[in-house]
Amino acid sequence: MPISNALRLAVCVALVAGFAQAASAADILIADEKSQPESLTVAPAGVLIVGSASTPFVYRVRTGSTTAEKFVDASAEGPGTFFFGMLADASTNTLWTCQLTPVPGKTPVQRHTALRSFDLESGAPKIRWNLPGDNSTCNDFSIGPDHALYITDTANSKIYKLPAGASTAELFLEDRALYGIDGITFLDGTLYVNNVFSNNLYRIPVDAAGKAGQPVDIWMDQPIKGPDGMRAANGKLIVAENGSGKISVITVNGDKASVAVIKEGLKTPTAVEPAGDTIWIAERGAGKAVSIPMPK
Repeated sequence: MPISNALRLAVCVALVAGFAQAASAADILIADEKSQPESLTVAPAGVLIVGSASTPFVYRVRTGSTTAEKFVDASAEGPGTFFFGMLADASTNTLWTCQLTPVPGKTPVQRHTALRSFDLESGAPKIRWNLPGDNSTCNDFSIGPDHALYITDTANSKIYKLPAGASTAELFLEDRALYGIDGITFLDGTLYVNNVFSNNLYRIPVDAAGKAGQPVDIWMDQPIKGPDGMRAANGKLIVAENGSGKISVITVNGDKASVAVIKEGLKTPTAVEPAGDTIWIAERGAGKAVSIPMPK
């Protein structure tokens, strides 16, 4: 019995829809359930790069694959070395990372941390800048409109700035409100950060000379718990709430904001990364990178 054109079209539509659903609902184990993926990023052609908070490795998942392979090996850096922030910068073919290494024999635990960059294709080392102080927490970063890299130091209430083309960062802002600073991103040219300790969201005002002012607390219409990785997409902030297992979208209007939960039931989500019509999530408690559709 011949197949009609209408039926062929319906079959094609169903297949395309099925593929789209599969692509937007990925569930990828990163090495094993104890890998603790703290942060992730998407490189050109959809390559997924994921850090580990329990091993000295950065993993790569090639396009079309569900298998994570070791991409960066920092095991020579010292026992207990692991990674936090991940950010792919396609314009410079660079992967930015936060590397943390415990200081031996220190109680409570102290860590020396470094901003490191690698070739986005080969994984070859590029820049290394050690954060100042005996104990620091390089956590996350974002590229600003000025093409500089802005870096959060959770333990020391600081934001550092690495100008484009530089190899040494400079202090951009230190403020008591930033004790616990974690996620950082630019939305429509404005810098926003969150605080994983106090559950706050802040706008960082910057004057015409590029100098940062005191953080401005953004009042949210419902609480968020353990705000961690944060990125901007479609005029909104997307944040991983590691304390509640949620992914939320925040719409900012001046000094106020509304919060809408778009995903619940995750095991310690610590990072989000928008990529086209998909949001990738680092589900640290499950050892996975998962994805959900981008809300319209």
